[in-house]
Amino acid sequence: MPADPALPVDAARAAEDFVDTVNQIEKEELVFPLPGSGRTAERFAALQGVAEAGLCAARLVEGHVDATAILAELGEPEPLARELWGVWAAEPPGEGLVATRAGQGWVLNGLKQYCSGAHTCTRALVTARVGESRRLFAVEVDAERCRPAEDSWQAVGMAGSDTPDVRFTNVPATAVGEPEAYVRRPGFWHGGIGVAACWLGGAVAASRVLRNAAAGRAEPHTDAHLGAVDVQLHAAAALLEQAAAEIDADPRDEGGGAQLRAMRVRAFVESVCRTVLDHVGRATGAGPLCHDPAHARTVADLTVYVRQHHAERELAGLGAYLARPEGRR
Repeated sequence: MPADPALPVDAARAAEDFVDTVNQIEKEELVFPLPGSGRTAERFAALQGVAEAGLCAARLVEGHVDATAILAELGEPEPLARELWGVWAAEPPGEGLVATRAGQGWVLNGLKQYCSGAHTCTRALVTARVGESRRLFAVEVDAERCRPAEDSWQAVGMAGSDTPDVRFTNVPATAVGEPEAYVRRPGFWHGGIGVAACWLGGAVAASRVLRNAAAGRAEPHTDAHLGAVDVQLHAAAALLEQAAAEIDADPRDEGGGAQLRAMRVRAFVESVCRTVLDHVGRATGAGPLCHDPAHARTVADLTVYVRQHHAERELAGLGAYLARPEGRR
């Protein structure tokens, strides 16, 4: 399907890349093995590769392949051909979605924030409140009943990810899994590492101008910055490979290590991204940010994307987990 002609240029470009990538997946020209399938490292590498090409499109692709993994883990059919899936599961303070019974099914009403690909996705997995619990639902993204809230996505970084709030009005929905199953399943944590693989791809892309600068002249400070960046990227890549191997060894998380693993990996990769952006900026100055639109876009996009990691709040969560008996393995 073509991108919505009303989309801004950046969002239209990302939507077209998203559609092209899903077409490649359907033709098996590009493969995202399921987490825990024995090929998790290939999945993370594929996510990283898509992100190196463009972070906004990667955000949409990551949502689609995450939806595929969620459906598989919760015993649902895989996406049909030409379907474009998103996962709209952010739960910030505010109105949120409420699910109510309607005959044998459900309907959703309310406001869902941070819906990436709102104008492009044809289907979505969304979280909604059912009484005091949260539950996951599959919906068809109906332009009349799922209306993006005007002016709710004012981002410069990640502008192309098309992530507005969406107003749901009596949207028919199908429950996927039991209440709280979305967050309690092992794949919730495996999927969080997939997002970190996208962040790493963005950091690799941001480092290119530094590599080019170092290759173009002999300058010890530039070389030192490149060396520091290489160490960080190498360490993050090695950690992702280790995480993939651990997931494949215990895909159902019978050993109980999935949450701690994901928290550690995400925190480390986020810190690597910040360090890489700092070294690249200090080494290359304002020039690439002012005269290289692809680099400037990558820096702006990555700066926003890594804020899916909530900084000290998540580090505090990691510390609190480690302080509990189950964290002292």
